Amino acid sequence: MNGNSKLMIIGAGGHGRVVRDTASLCGYSEISFLDDRLVDETCKVNICGGISDYAQYLSDHDFFVAIGDGTARRKIFTMLSQAGASIAVLIHPSASIGGDVTVGRGSVVMAGAVITNSAVIGEGVIVNTCASVDHDCTLGDFVHISVGAHLCGSVTVGQDVFIGAGSTVINNIDICPSAVLGAGSVVVKSITEAGTYIGVPARKVKSE
Repeated sequence: MNGNSKLMIIGAGGHGRVVRDTASLCGYSEISFLDDRLVDETCKVNICGGISDYAQYLSDHDFFVAIGDGTARRKIFTMLSQAGASIAVLIHPSASIGGDVTVGRGSVVMAGAVITNSAVIGEGVIVNTCASVDHDCTLGDFVHISVGAHLCGSVTVGQDVFIGAGSTVINNIDICPSAVLGAGSVVVKSITEAGTYIGVPARKVKSE
């Protein structure tokens, strides 16, 4: 748990509900949501209002932005940060975190994820279920490492990168900001231009 016993999650979609489960295991006694969309009643979450209502909860809640889209996540994170919100770090108890690892504000490490020695995780990062980040990797702000993706040692990932489910990045690779890797991609050389990459080995199919 971070600064408060109460957590306000921005975003009540599927990702938000997984974040809720992680937050509960991190010790939060009361978890609520703000979301601008109507949410199906089967979600069974406590939605207190829209995102613009955040200010009334600043004094006694930690906050977490649980939105998969990196651009939207960055925008709301910045708004909360400028307002002085306490922004949580969430690490699932089943995740394995090595020595000398740093994890920035607003980042989540999901169930079964592995981050090994001396990795640096920026702000607003998602290391999703059963993903792995090996030794000496650096992840920029608002990166998303999807379910079951794997980064070998000494990989540097620029900000706003999305690495799709089941992708693999070999060791000593640099990935430039705003690149998108499709599911199952295998990166065997550094990516220096933003765009969408797919395949084995990964190749560029769309410019930014």
